[in-house]
Amino acid sequence: MVSESGLCPITRTLRSVHERFLPLVAGEVASYIPELAQADPSWFGISLATADGHVYEVGDTQQTFTIQSISKPFVYGLALEDRGKPAVLARIGVEPTGDAFNEISLEPPSGRPRNPMINAGAITASSLVAGHSHEDRWARILALFSLYAGRSLALDETVYRSERDTGHRNRAIGHMLRNFGIIEADPEPALDLYFRQCSIEVTTRDLAIMGATLANGGTNPITQERALLPSNVDEVLSVMTTCGMYDYAGEWVYRVGLPAKSGVAGGILAVLPGQLALAVFSPRLDARGNSVRGVAVCEAISDELELHFLRAPRPSVAAVRSRASLRGFNSKRVRFDAEREQLAAHGHEAVVYELQGELSFAGSEAVIRRIVHEPPEVERFVLDFRRVTDVDPPSVRLLLELQGSLAERGRAIAYSGLARHPRLVRQLDEARAGNAALARLLFDELDAAIESCEDGILAKHGKTASEPGEVPLSKHLLLQGLDAAELACVSDLLVRKSFAAREMIVRKGDPADELFLLVDGALSVLSDLPDGRLRRLATLSPGMGFGEPSMVESATRTAFVRADRASVCWVMKRADFDALDTTAPLLKIRLLENLLRSATKTLGRLSFEALADHR
Repeated sequence: MVSESGLCPITRTLRSVHERFLPLVAGEVASYIPELAQADPSWFGISLATADGHVYEVGDTQQTFTIQSISKPFVYGLALEDRGKPAVLARIGVEPTGDAFNEISLEPPSGRPRNPMINAGAITASSLVAGHSHEDRWARILALFSLYAGRSLALDETVYRSERDTGHRNRAIGHMLRNFGIIEADPEPALDLYFRQCSIEVTTRDLAIMGATLANGGTNPITQERALLPSNVDEVLSVMTTCGMYDYAGEWVYRVGLPAKSGVAGGILAVLPGQLALAVFSPRLDARGNSVRGVAVCEAISDELELHFLRAPRPSVAAVRSRASLRGFNSKRVRFDAEREQLAAHGHEAVVYELQGELSFAGSEAVIRRIVHEPPEVERFVLDFRRVTDVDPPSVRLLLELQGSLAERGRAIAYSGLARHPRLVRQLDEARAGNAALARLLFDELDAAIESCEDGILAKHGKTASEPGEVPLSKHLLLQGLDAAELACVSDLLVRKSFAAREMIVRKGDPADELFLLVDGALSVLSDLPDGRLRRLATLSPGMGFGEPSMVESATRTAFVRADRASVCWVMKRADFDALDTTAPLLKIRLLENLLRSATKTLGRLSFEALADHR
């Protein structure tokens, strides 16, 4: 978090705006929900969170209030993820209404709510949240909001009961939706979810971080946890732009120019994609239900910091999000002790630059200047583009020129996360075709680029611990320390299995009753992501194995294991392992010691990676 000293110009700007509008006392506190009428009209807080997690704040930023209608875009995003865009669009439109938030704006003759930001659309969105039960759906909503905020949020029970007991108009809307078949079952559970989601307690800081998560493509910039797929962030921000401020939406876009959402408790959240989020809390509302101070603050800050989203693109934050050597990064390739020692000693010879924002001339110049001034012992660079929103043509040309000059000196650049930048990929390919010195080092994932750098360092400083050819069982880590008779006994229990490249060896959920000893090839341990893709957790080399826990207790596989190339394993069944209790108890003890040693190393590696992920 950025220091909130008096020297910080952003903090000074926020403080100046706060002081300017503190005397503004127009408007009235919402009273149609009785509990909201208890708010102190003098409360006033402003928080600004950047897309990389810096937070600036002034005023009553720790004062809690209920999120109210600002909940709508977040639940709409959840509905999109649960049901898919076509199914959601079949029930909720995306057209602005020009009406107040609680108007019954339904499309004739279908009865479809015109957009998800009015109450009718929001109630429908709540009905689309998936779950095994009503309480499960509520738990998912609360957990999602907590993920957006980066901390555990809670329900204000008093406000919830007040909303539930007085929400007759919303209840009427819900039953009208049921009449048109937009909600296909009893509308009361959906209404209850809606009353609850509106009654979640937040602060302006929470709101700012939630908005920064949207600005950051759906990933919380502080916890780095994914809350929403990037493909759905666009839809959420779109309806916030056109419909988030109800009958003030057009003037809001003209004056402020930020996707936004207001709530009748006095909160306003505005988002500038790729850059920041602004949250304001002040309970006095205008006739449209928007915070008087909130609207004034957003307009003033947008004007002073030139935040209107239709302004010409320009760098908004430092292009370099982070810089670290391979001493601070490890790939998912599981390394032997000798390899880890080499990487610890020579990891400074490769550095990873995580880039962000728009790479126009100013941003790319900053990156290039830093690389050029790296010490000569740094021979390998990884430029990670996952958080880069755009790369303009001059920047592409400059990066290619840099790559060429480095190649002439025996240094190399690898690129990762280029899925969103086909122009850069195409020009890198074209440059490679015209100059053999420009090796094509393009990787989908940062982890694979880091592994490539590790391999280069290990090759430079001597052979790795892995030797060509099949590893004898006598040298396998899980069988170390066994004498010839014990090895012969174990060999009788093993079955040799061969696997083709890309063959799935085990699947998540399979019974875990076998131990695998890899002696040739390479295996990757994978987890499944919500979108169906598989993410690498670890890659094993010959001499390593997996399935140690299955030798101790009955369970199911918690991950997938796939052969990266043609591979050979020796496999032991748990039943045969258990039989050693009577046939060779001392041998079983030695094997258990090796299994425990392997599991301990795995735990240590995972702990290091978890700490590294939260640096």
